[in-house]
Amino acid sequence: MSSPQSGTRRWNPQMIRGGASQGADRTTRVAILLSLYNGETYLNAQLDSILAQSHTDWVLYWRDDGSTDASRVIMLSFAAHRGHGRCVEITSLPGSNGVGASYLHLLDSIPETPFVAFADQDDVWHPKKLEWAVEWLRTQPAQIPAIYCARQYLTDSTLNVFSKSERLHRQPCFAAALTQNIATGHTAVINAAACHLMQGTTPPANTLHDWWAYLLTMAAGGEIFFDDRCVSYYRQHSCNTVGAKHSRIQRGLGALKRGPGAFMTIFESNVQRLLSYPDMLTPESKALLEDLSQARTFKERFRLLWKRPELQRQTFGETTVFRLWYLLATRCH
Repeated sequence: MSSPQSGTRRWNPQMIRGGASQGADRTTRVAILLSLYNGETYLNAQLDSILAQSHTDWVLYWRDDGSTDASRVIMLSFAAHRGHGRCVEITSLPGSNGVGASYLHLLDSIPETPFVAFADQDDVWHPKKLEWAVEWLRTQPAQIPAIYCARQYLTDSTLNVFSKSERLHRQPCFAAALTQNIATGHTAVINAAACHLMQGTTPPANTLHDWWAYLLTMAAGGEIFFDDRCVSYYRQHSCNTVGAKHSRIQRGLGALKRGPGAFMTIFESNVQRLLSYPDMLTPESKALLEDLSQARTFKERFRLLWKRPELQRQTFGETTVFRLWYLLATRCH
């Protein structure tokens, strides 16, 4: 089990290519984090959408995670020309480390910034994405962790829209965050308090940075806002790290095919890892995690589900599958 890490910050101000951004007013500054891996096909479209943002106070921090295509060349060209003075390459973690580790390293490597946005290499942002996110985040107390996320347009590989992602059907809470991630990474923007929570932490191997941000924010008593507006065009193609199913039926069939094993491994890993950071948890969050950690038999888990109805997913069908899996997983103990 990993424990909180107290390593020194890796930020090196000499890595900025150009100095235009260093003296600016940082009250609305957004640090955009971008991890690359063989993303040359769609990368320029994402960079174009970042340049087109109505909120212009941003700096892009990026690292290449071992690409064998022209991704890094494209980024170096962007840094030298269109992104000059506001594009920072992070080189302190060489090689290929995987999506989650790459974004966590970027998060550990940036300077103090009011807001942090996660970007994917193959999506396209709505021009007002950062504006809408910052508008809400600025209404939140600076000391309270907060995360903004939103719906997306689901598209094919050439950005033809075929649907929108699901609406929010139930208000999020910490218990619900344990069962399902609603903070899709390329829509998520967090404030400095949420960034501080994440820095120096290590999520379980199969939990990506966006779900980890959501879990930590809610476990610490923070706030989340799910915008019903679509803030990005989410390409669905063969190389998606996660991707989105086109319908509830497809999602349900996929879940049944996978079975409880993989999901419950992630669920229980998240519970144990969060318990390893007790200073970050509210008393209520800690009590729930301890209840989940101690409930091992079918009878104990049934009682816990009865006691904690907030352990639910966004729809009735998804909640039913989760609860069934939670009960069935006791066979492994």
